[in-house]
Amino acid sequence: MKYHNYEELIENNRAWVEQKLGLDAHYFEQLSKPQKPPFLYIGCSDSRMPIDTMTRTEPGEMFIHRNIANQVSVNDINLLSVLEFAVETLQVKHIIVCGHYGCGGVEAAFNGASEGLVANWVTPIRDIFLRHKNEIDSIEVRSRKLDRLSELNVLQQVENICKTSILHKAFQRNSFPRIHGWVLDIYHGQIKELELPLSVWKERGLVPSAF
Repeated sequence: MKYHNYEELIENNRAWVEQKLGLDAHYFEQLSKPQKPPFLYIGCSDSRMPIDTMTRTEPGEMFIHRNIANQVSVNDINLLSVLEFAVETLQVKHIIVCGHYGCGGVEAAFNGASEGLVANWVTPIRDIFLRHKNEIDSIEVRSRKLDRLSELNVLQQVENICKTSILHKAFQRNSFPRIHGWVLDIYHGQIKELELPLSVWKERGLVPSAF
């Protein structure tokens, strides 16, 4: 894989601007208007996860929050601020939590050998692994174990979003975005949409019957 040097970043930006203006002279005039994106995307900080490239979305279509291993913590003020703004002000139609195979944060949690702040950050994923240890241990290939843990992590983060006061308020007024769990198959570049355990969540009262 070829990597750009620093100077190329500025040059590429100028070329991109010229390309956009060549296609639409009013492109940046339109882009500078207040945003109204239909999607909130919560993903991993991994540099191999350029979701706009992989979904062919344009600037203004996705409101984005990223962190290591796409965590949703009810104590993370940064995440909660993004979520509140997206739901209350931008009124997004969809919330997407997206993890990926080959995730370093997931592997660190699986190994249980990370140090420093990263160790603290991935502790919730370690807990997910321990809760599902029998299932994951039954998988023979190590890479597949990690892939399954990535999926379970996404499902947990979607559940965590539903537990926030922000979504609880939206559920009460019966005006809420659809929520999706994705895993990017980084080996093939394809998005895998996970099936959410909606019947279980509805039984528990986590989400409304209309969810």
